[in-house]
Amino acid sequence: MKISGNRSLTFVAVAVAAVVLAACGKKEAATDSGVVVKIGHVGPVSGAIAHLGKDNENGARMAIEELNAAGLKFGDKAVKFELLAEDDAADPKQGTAAAQKLVDAKVIGVIGHLNSGTTIPASQIYNTAGIPQISPSATNPKYTRQGYAGAFRVVADDVHLGGTLGKYAVESLKGKNIAVIDDRTAYGQGVAEEFKKGATAAGGTIVGHEFTTDKASDFNSILTTLKAKKPDVVFFGGMDAVAGPMLRQMKSLGIQAKFMGGDGICTSELAKLAGDAMKDETVFCAEAGGVEGEQKAGMEKFRTDFKAKFNADVQVYAPYVYDAVKVMATAMVTAGSADPAKYLPALKAISYKGVTGDIAFDEKGDIKNGALTLYTYKGGERAQIAVVR
Repeated sequence: MKISGNRSLTFVAVAVAAVVLAACGKKEAATDSGVVVKIGHVGPVSGAIAHLGKDNENGARMAIEELNAAGLKFGDKAVKFELLAEDDAADPKQGTAAAQKLVDAKVIGVIGHLNSGTTIPASQIYNTAGIPQISPSATNPKYTRQGYAGAFRVVADDVHLGGTLGKYAVESLKGKNIAVIDDRTAYGQGVAEEFKKGATAAGGTIVGHEFTTDKASDFNSILTTLKAKKPDVVFFGGMDAVAGPMLRQMKSLGIQAKFMGGDGICTSELAKLAGDAMKDETVFCAEAGGVEGEQKAGMEKFRTDFKAKFNADVQVYAPYVYDAVKVMATAMVTAGSADPAKYLPALKAISYKGVTGDIAFDEKGDIKNGALTLYTYKGGERAQIAVVR
């Protein structure tokens, strides 16, 4: 038997590796029947991108259920995992409040947050409390460059994502005049700036950079300004809830440019939000992750199992959340303890084969050799172009 949706650690190895806990640490709740391990998850399960937050939370729930079905032990103590899920509504203030709530509840680790704008301020709270954090989707480079020992992510960052998209806009889409819009969030601004660097380095010209917010719905003014500059490509740094209406308004204004974005727009929901404004092979995006070759079978199985369990397709990052939970649990098993001080060294040294690929971290906490998957849309569905590293 194995821990999970993947193959990395057998229960025989778990039994051999685990050590008897002489005493439960303050983060481990001891009961007569065993040890209760509380893992937190935070994402926006309310607001405009609730579909993405729920997707992430479901990935965490799926992993927790499988861990509990596995019958794991620390020595002779049975382990029960509990998921404490909080909503940050993609708002930095609510994100820090959710983080403090999890700290007060004595979680021993956190998976999240979804957005860079909530992940970065929340990470300060987790760091002060000595609680490891693995983000499944925050791509702003700052998150892992603050010097926090317990900050990790399982996807590539914006330097890789934005730069790759910028190069693709010029070299593959033949964009000469490129317009940029961002929503001024930590994610949107970050990925837009890296896109500009990549596009400029490849020989493209940035003809305009306009700004909106992550809650806006009227873009006629900025789009009219950009239309006059005759762009070949419009790049948007932001989320699908804003990108969909933006595409509709581009159509109504007669803007014929290709539309690009990062992982925030690269969802199955975008086609619904954009409606008939999305023509085949006119929208391009990148997911900060990806598998190829033999690893594709594991990802496809996860998607099938997820659909059967939740009656919903994976949006983007549910499998990365799932893997992040399993990575954290594997580190605890290796250390024989859920005490963060004891399992953090094992987390830093982890080598895990997940449904999203091989997971190991560099000295900053970033995933090593992170992949990107480039997509376009055909017939209202995402269509993969390539996996790049």
